[in-house]
Amino acid sequence: MTRVAMITSGARTVPNFRGTLIEELVARGAEVLALAPDWDDESRAATRALGAEPIDISLARTGLNPVRDLADTLRMAAVLRSLAPDAMLTYFAKPNTYGMFAGALAGVKRRIAMVEGLGFAFDSTSASGVKARAVAAGAKLLYRQAFARADKILFLNAEDEAVFRESGLVSPDKAVSFGGIGVDLAAFPPTAPVLDPPTFLLMARLLRGKGIVEFAQAAALVKRQHPNARFVLLGDVDANPDSLTRPEVQALVDQDMVEWPGHVSDVRARLAAASVFVLPAWCREGLPRSTQEAAAMAKPVITTDVVGCRDTVVDGVNGFMVPGRDVPALASAMLRFLDDPDLIASMGQASRRLAEERWDGRSKSRQLAALLLPD
Repeated sequence: MTRVAMITSGARTVPNFRGTLIEELVARGAEVLALAPDWDDESRAATRALGAEPIDISLARTGLNPVRDLADTLRMAAVLRSLAPDAMLTYFAKPNTYGMFAGALAGVKRRIAMVEGLGFAFDSTSASGVKARAVAAGAKLLYRQAFARADKILFLNAEDEAVFRESGLVSPDKAVSFGGIGVDLAAFPPTAPVLDPPTFLLMARLLRGKGIVEFAQAAALVKRQHPNARFVLLGDVDANPDSLTRPEVQALVDQDMVEWPGHVSDVRARLAAASVFVLPAWCREGLPRSTQEAAAMAKPVITTDVVGCRDTVVDGVNGFMVPGRDVPALASAMLRFLDDPDLIASMGQASRRLAEERWDGRSKSRQLAALLLPD
């Protein structure tokens, strides 16, 4: 039986982002092993229910500690050597670099990386200062060396691929334009438009680069004209240094700017209760899964003219695109839905059509399975 290993720095993403891929691989007769450092009972059970086996590894998701990262790489290589997978898929920064090194050391025959986004090291709005430039240079060196050991590198948007090509970080014959990872369209069905109360939903890790503060500030502006409008933050604080703290998020709640139910395992009920989905990120993205889920459930989208985000909206068709960090423009886009509620239904329908055309998760999983298990 063919064995496929997935390496990630976030266990929750295995059932949430890789569910249809696991099912596709299992249907093709593969044994799937999911390697992550932070399994809990819920994510283990959900992964096993899909047909994959959770495997513990040591891997720091954030932080710059070369000694620890080297030790983690060697430990991962030992785990992979004992599991002896025929193919492997890595995603997120450290799995794509240190995981790829580990796979090469372990002699995994087929090694594929998925670039979900480039983050702060490649973002001109955040990579300023001596330390930031040093981190960016180090990240590029790691990627160049790691991806020299990969068979294929999948990119979710063309701009990230262009950065890697132009910087000489990836060989053109290895790069694959993959688009979004997609969603299970049956699991995220279209829902009825929500008009009363009008509810704007932002669903993300609570990182500053996701536009959390700008969302709250825009909410305060909109509430002056529409005090009944609701603004919901769905997500939790994070170990990432860019994360807001719990007191900072609570301060936004206490000022009556937003509601904050925290993290939920199944987002569909919250999406169904939303009128409009908002992702005002100002740091570059891959191709946001949250926006794909919202579009599948027939929600109009407000997002920014930022790498990755701009690929999820046809401006004026399934939503509106605004500049990053532009609070008045964000508030103005929100007001357009409040002043013309018919847009919620019409643009929501356009979002669903876009999801069906571009982000069918079953189709995407078949493509990825074919890369992992070539004939």
